[in-house]
Amino acid sequence: MESLKGKIVFITGASSGIGKSCAYAFAAKGANLVISARREKIVEEVAKDIREKFGVKVYTIKLDVRNREEITKAVSALPDEWKGIDILINNAGLARGMDKFYDDDPNGWDEMIDTNVKGLLFVTHAILPGMIERKFGHIINIGSIAGREAYPKGAVYCATKHAVDAITRSLRMDTIDKNILVSTIDAGMVETNFSNIRFGDPEKAKNVYKGLTPLTGDDIADAVVFCASRPAHVNIAEITLLAARQASATISYRE
Repeated sequence: MESLKGKIVFITGASSGIGKSCAYAFAAKGANLVISARREKIVEEVAKDIREKFGVKVYTIKLDVRNREEITKAVSALPDEWKGIDILINNAGLARGMDKFYDDDPNGWDEMIDTNVKGLLFVTHAILPGMIERKFGHIINIGSIAGREAYPKGAVYCATKHAVDAITRSLRMDTIDKNILVSTIDAGMVETNFSNIRFGDPEKAKNVYKGLTPLTGDDIADAVVFCASRPAHVNIAEITLLAARQASATISYRE
């Protein structure tokens, strides 16, 4: 196992859910964090709590991954002690709606594509050159089982996560000679704020997990830390996690 102590980990979407869980998991291993999210106040509260609990350094950024100019400025403005990013966790992502394609709202398409695909591209493109210059880095993308199989009423969300899978694979090829590792973590049902955002209805969101025990953000963070802490000669290309009673995107057993 490689020590994560003192490593600099940059996490997007760190104000809640998987991103927040990753922040705590890496801090527990002694890593220093650059955590970003659109909700500045919340991400600052997360940073304060992590500093107090783990004694690591945490730098916060108010960041909307859909805004390329904002990302470029934020990364360029990092203080010298924070520029040497060792690990990038591309976590920011969302889904909107659960309607058949012909009933779906195209406004939601823009938001999903801009966040899940373009946001990941923009952040990676801003941070990767520094990793290449230092000849070291690990990019871990939070994908989804939706990037491995399509399902009804999820055409655009599934398309964005298929894109994450393709970008991950291609990026691994492009950086093969640069000592850069590239991984993806693809999960099934994870109970976070994700479904609340998707449906905009707490009752509908709760029903997604009715009758079974879903994964948690901490479960995904465990897998991310596992990827990031392998010996230098090992790259975990991909991990797929499902709830114990979930067999695929559309098949699960509920009691």
